[in-house]
Amino acid sequence: MVGLRAIRNLLPRKLDSPDTFNEVAAEALALTGFQHVSRVGEMRGHAALLSALVERWRPETHTFHLPVGEVTVTLEDVSYILGLPINGEAVTGRSDSSHQFLVENCIACFGREPSPEDHVLEKVNLAWVRRCRDTEPCDTQESVERYVRVHILCVLGTVVFPDKSTTSLNSKFLPLLRDFHRISEYSWGQPVWRTYTARCVVLHDTTVKRWTAH
Repeated sequence: MVGLRAIRNLLPRKLDSPDTFNEVAAEALALTGFQHVSRVGEMRGHAALLSALVERWRPETHTFHLPVGEVTVTLEDVSYILGLPINGEAVTGRSDSSHQFLVENCIACFGREPSPEDHVLEKVNLAWVRRCRDTEPCDTQESVERYVRVHILCVLGTVVFPDKSTTSLNSKFLPLLRDFHRISEYSWGQPVWRTYTARCVVLHDTTVKRWTAH
């Protein structure tokens, strides 16, 4: 029960409303390598799995102690489960909380500028991002690519790298989405693997501390 409460703290209500997807853009999405993580509903089982594994995590060895022996999450596991590339350019870059950075990248990626009510510092409103996606006509190649960029940002912020915010997405990934044809060249699986392992450590420590307090 304690582990489940910790899970709920880290997997916010962003997942409560399953994201829709326009199948017209399916072919373009496949070019980016994100087609396997495009269904939010299918990832709910990921939270349940994490809650079961956290009780068997041993931070001193960074392994899970299972009945069959010790195991750990590998890059190959990430590639197999999520289908994200684990080879390629590093998913990295500068973090900029300026208004100019957010606006320039939103215009470059989505063709739209968020209003003052739709962003704060480096965060962009999730509802606004979803509106950009759902109102994109997908009637030209450029429109389809904009649609896919927005969809990937939603996937990154609600499935792959969720945080405690229930209403906003981090804009730090936008520069990596600007060049549509380079999206698939990045090693998206690397930070997922590191985040997954780190989350297990955090959840394990949180669970132990709560048990100790009680």
